[in-house]
Amino acid sequence: MALRFRKSFKLAPGVRMNLSGSGASWSIGPRGATIGVGKRGTYLNAGIPGTGISARQRIGGTAAKSRSIEQPRLQSLSVSVSVSDDGTITFRDAAGNELPDKLIKVAKSQQGEAIKELIQNKCEEINQEIDSVGEIHLYTPAPSEKPIYELIKYNEPKPAEPIPRKLGFIRSLFKSQREKVEAENRQAFSEYQVRLNQWEAQKIAFEAEESRRRLLIEELIYTNPEAMSEFLECSLQEIVWPRETNVSTEIHAGGSVVFIDVDFPEIEDMPCKKAAVPASGYKLTVKDLSAINIQKLYMQHVHGVAFRIVGEVFAALPKAEEVIMSGYSQRPSKATGQISDEYLLSVRVKRSAWARLAFANLSAVDVVESLGSFELRRVMSKTGVFKPIEPYSPAELSAVGG
Repeated sequence: MALRFRKSFKLAPGVRMNLSGSGASWSIGPRGATIGVGKRGTYLNAGIPGTGISARQRIGGTAAKSRSIEQPRLQSLSVSVSVSDDGTITFRDAAGNELPDKLIKVAKSQQGEAIKELIQNKCEEINQEIDSVGEIHLYTPAPSEKPIYELIKYNEPKPAEPIPRKLGFIRSLFKSQREKVEAENRQAFSEYQVRLNQWEAQKIAFEAEESRRRLLIEELIYTNPEAMSEFLECSLQEIVWPRETNVSTEIHAGGSVVFIDVDFPEIEDMPCKKAAVPASGYKLTVKDLSAINIQKLYMQHVHGVAFRIVGEVFAALPKAEEVIMSGYSQRPSKATGQISDEYLLSVRVKRSAWARLAFANLSAVDVVESLGSFELRRVMSKTGVFKPIEPYSPAELSAVGG
């Protein structure tokens, strides 16, 4: 399907979202970590695959505190504990060999709390994938939150002028020595001048861009549709999206009406596993989500994306009085089997109606029901099975304006 609108861009997924009662935080890293248990204590080892970046943090006491348990054998033994995505917990020695049950029992007795914490972290990591796709709407800004310009200063330090090298009295009597030092001083000053010129050019460019950004936020997004489109794109791209999402936009009526097309992620991109830690023991139970639960999660996700984008448009563009957002997905045709774009929902939202939502209590908002309270085109079962619909189009602009 050809794009309906002129302006299009990609919203790339970022780091994983950790949700908690105190707000949101962000983390990036590998799936799992290791714990090293040896005579010098217990260490948590983590790294980012493919980068060579790693960290090692001590999380337990020394093995000397447990001398009564096979102390001679553990003096030189290094143990790694890893938890895989399917819940398998593996204990290995420094050579990568799996430990016998006897040594696993010793490791658990000495470092049980650290191992349980590692299991719990893996459980939360698996489950937060579900949270990230199902609760993206929780961070939707209120339409009253207008963009505010905040000055960013140029913080690159100015190059320091070199201190000329001086000769002592005796060495200054020799012409060759004087010429050598003078040449070194000229070279140092010349290099400094190059650095200074580069710094000044970068500072001028930075300040020019900062002035342009200030003009954009304080003036142009109220008067210029091109600037509105640019600012909206930047605002949406600054958000951390749990899945790749493609967006097309078109601004009409001098900025009062905004059309948005969203290429939703596919249902195959949804998390398919849920984890739980039993009350006792060293276990992580990972189960597959049922097809119905995955379908419901997908329903929650596409409505959450639609909800979030509508809210971001109203917050980014104070002139926007109406947003028409349509979302589609690639699905096989039942008639031909060919993959094609099918619209799943299309909603028209006026700012005045949007402002009546309780943005301070979004956790109480059911996004599926909420979008249904606006002018919504959607044919969907209770479990989230969509049938294709015909979206609102710019050709209907006169009807929208009415």
